[in-house]
Amino acid sequence: AHTYASDRAQVAFASSYLQGIALNHYTALLRYNPRHPLFSDWQAFVQEFSEKFGVYDTVAEAENNLVNLKMSPDERFTAFLVQFEKEAYETSWNYHALRYQLSKALPERIHNVL
Repeated sequence: AHTYASDRAQVAFASSYLQGIALNHYTALLRYNPRHPLFSDWQAFVQEFSEKFGVYDTVAEAENNLVNLKMSPDERFTAFLVQFEKEAYETSWNYHALRYQLSKALPERIHNVL
């Protein structure tokens, strides 16, 4: 785990990973409101960016990801399964629902082996 000398240092480090609209928001705040608390308070930074850019409903997002997840022809089964499980753990779906969704996501070449 990283430790930081101050919240300001932690914010500076985290902000170096911002991209797209989140980076635009950060630079606009820096330019027009450089004394905004989020620049010196880690919790304020996390709250600001979570509220504006975080996922509102992680369960719904995971369910949507599972419904749309398909194993590509050149993808390894184990890599696909790790992604499937990552999303599945976020849902409250039971075994039968997950098994059905997994079956729908797999290509024929895998169905033939199972």
